[in-house]
Amino acid sequence: MNEKTKHTDGQIIARAPSYSFQDLLDREVAPVPDALRESTETFLGSEDLGIERYISPEFFAREVEKVWRKTWQVACRESRLRRPGDYFVYDIVNDSILLTRDDSGALKGYYNSCLHRGRALKRGAGRTENLRCPYHGWSWNLAGEFEGAPCPWDFPHVTQEKFSLPEVRVATWGGWVFINMDEAAPSLEDYMEVLPAHMNQWKHEQRYVSMHVEKVIAANWKVALEAFIESYHAIATHPQLMPFQAIDNSQYDVWGDHVSRTITAYGVANPSHAELFTEQQSMDAMMELAGSEERPEVAPLQTAREKLAEITLPSVNEQAGEDFSGRATMSELMDSTLYLLFPNFAPWAGHGTVITYRHRPNGDDVDSCIMDIFLLTRYPEGTPPPDDAPTFRLGIDEPFSDAAEVMGAGLSNVFNQDGANLPQVQKGLKASKKGAVTLGNYQEVRVRHFNQTLDKYLNT
Repeated sequence: MNEKTKHTDGQIIARAPSYSFQDLLDREVAPVPDALRESTETFLGSEDLGIERYISPEFFAREVEKVWRKTWQVACRESRLRRPGDYFVYDIVNDSILLTRDDSGALKGYYNSCLHRGRALKRGAGRTENLRCPYHGWSWNLAGEFEGAPCPWDFPHVTQEKFSLPEVRVATWGGWVFINMDEAAPSLEDYMEVLPAHMNQWKHEQRYVSMHVEKVIAANWKVALEAFIESYHAIATHPQLMPFQAIDNSQYDVWGDHVSRTITAYGVANPSHAELFTEQQSMDAMMELAGSEERPEVAPLQTAREKLAEITLPSVNEQAGEDFSGRATMSELMDSTLYLLFPNFAPWAGHGTVITYRHRPNGDDVDSCIMDIFLLTRYPEGTPPPDDAPTFRLGIDEPFSDAAEVMGAGLSNVFNQDGANLPQVQKGLKASKKGAVTLGNYQEVRVRHFNQTLDKYLNT
């Protein structure tokens, strides 16, 4: 492929002077899904972004009103709410949403605030027969209907008809529970744009949480999120990935206002480092990162990508309870295909165990955030799902390597490298004389797309 490709509007967009991800798809034997064949080649401008969006309390306050109270956002997995009476509390900035399933089996979302004196009705997660305030004993059933209070003679002005719990909108996709506090917002289906059509084939609903790490990071939520919607940083930050990830020619796509994607191929050396590694060295580096002592031999004329797909397929088949031989592309078995649904839901695509990221503010602190890393593993249809893994929580000063027992040493080291950058980005933004950040036209187009959508919400 040429170093530059021309976008449909005539804008020249720089691309890596190497093969493209689409060229890799041309080598697939299995049918390639239409979703992977899409390549948007989008140019969104070259203007700098002002740093106030990352450091300003006033900007953060506008986000609370215009973004967090107006958008669809993931609260939890449906597995948290399997039976009537199960509940889960989702906190975002200073809002708290109480999710439960009522006696009819319907999902419900309520503002987590007693209508008497405002105490939070629940915290965390658990199971209950009703929603009773621990402070004074006011009570509601799971459908949000007022059931009464001690000393009713003192509250003739309180009636069942007027004191139902205020609700928020709840919807589901892919085994995830979403909430939206804006009654005028579009449906979740419309809001998700192309994402369900792309992702449904990989059955996120047929998965359980095999790992969940939650970490507080000393950086604005957007600083952290943006690190995971571009691969450009990996060249300097994650040098151990160069033997087997094609960072230079990652494919970046955007659709509408809410959806974007990066696809980074595995099993091939980074194009600008390709001459440094043999196919066997690429294979060995992958196995080392995975924490495996095995070093499968790459046969003559075989690529590390082909070998990795060969050894990955049996475990994917076993997890899913179906045979993907001849049906799944190498890309679907191994590549990092990472979507983002604005503002902060970032699921990977593919047939095997996949990652999902979520970044959200840490309370009302503009300078810190909470990052969730979920691993979702398939289980056979028609069988009971395994129990979800417990959440492993890390504080602001605890590195990801403290979670190595659940993440593995290789993966936790990669996140440690990101974790070392992010607080220093926040510090550097505050120290900036320039007062702006500069983005690449292609490799950071998702960052620009994200911020342009953010600005649309803030300016409405």
